[in-house]
Amino acid sequence: MFDYETLRLIWWALLGILLIGFAAMDGFDLGTAALLPFVARNDEERRVAINSIGAVWEGNQVWFILGGGAIFAAWPPLYAAAFSGFYLAMFLILWALILRPVGFKFRGKIEDPRWRSFWDWCLFVSGTVPSLVFGVAFGNLFVGVPFGFDADLRFHSAITLLSLLNPFALLVGLVSLSMIVLHGAAWLSYKATGAVAARARSAIPYAAGLYAILFIAAGFWLMNLDGARGTSVIDPSGPSNPLLKTVSIVPGGWMFNVRAHSALWVMPLGALAAAGLVALLRKRPLAAFLASALIPLFTIATAGTALFPFLLFSSSAPDMSLTVWDASSSKLTLGIMLGAVAVFLPLIIAYTGWVYRVLRGPITPVY
Repeated sequence: MFDYETLRLIWWALLGILLIGFAAMDGFDLGTAALLPFVARNDEERRVAINSIGAVWEGNQVWFILGGGAIFAAWPPLYAAAFSGFYLAMFLILWALILRPVGFKFRGKIEDPRWRSFWDWCLFVSGTVPSLVFGVAFGNLFVGVPFGFDADLRFHSAITLLSLLNPFALLVGLVSLSMIVLHGAAWLSYKATGAVAARARSAIPYAAGLYAILFIAAGFWLMNLDGARGTSVIDPSGPSNPLLKTVSIVPGGWMFNVRAHSALWVMPLGALAAAGLVALLRKRPLAAFLASALIPLFTIATAGTALFPFLLFSSSAPDMSLTVWDASSSKLTLGIMLGAVAVFLPLIIAYTGWVYRVLRGPITPVY
């Protein structure tokens, strides 16, 4: 039904959709956890904040699983490079995410305030660390990481956790964290009640302003960052072999697509506009929350369109960087998986919509 080039483009777009789905759906869970010690000041208020996400967080993580599965099925070299080269960072994320269900379960087992405070701070870590580390990982897509392949396409790397914590990646990590905190504040202002909702609403302008400042700073830095451009003709329908191209490094190379297609400026401008809209609509909680969901959409789209066609840039061997055209599965695999996505993704969206409809309404204290 589709040629190889089109299938590769479709799966590149699907990967972006799944990442956006994860950031938008699980993002407010992480943001709520990160805000927990600050917007809720006693046990009753913290139970309100926790219960606002307690019934939906597990379903929201489906998007995270789908994203990992899509990389495994559609982009095997990317999966091998990312999940082995970023192993310690992934372990840190998983360790933090494991704290969330453990915190939910253990927090209420003992009524000692010190016990509950400990688990409240664990929940804070479970929201803050993944939000930051995911952003750091995105930042390293632009800076590049040291990896390569031998003649038999066996992967090798010199990636360490400390090498990932470079200044630009940390800045992007802060962009991610501020975006997630803003999304969480918008959710709490909509779903919670009383003092929790009021404090979350008052935090929205500060979170939106911080996100805008950090996003603009990262954008100006990116304009002057060395970027990769393909210098040999890559066949979009050719074999998946990252050794068949040459890549040059040019100042400001990541802005090439924006310079070639000025319409792409709608992505970063949309992200900033959405952040401003959340702040303006903070007294209309549902509208503010829906606007905050647009921020991950435009932010991730900005990164994806700037990187295209690169998926993972190698700083040590640029010619071996992974691109949309040379890091995919076979045409048959992409076609079969696309059929599965066409069946199951609408079911997941429909089921998710039904769950949120059933669980609609504010969270109030129960005495």
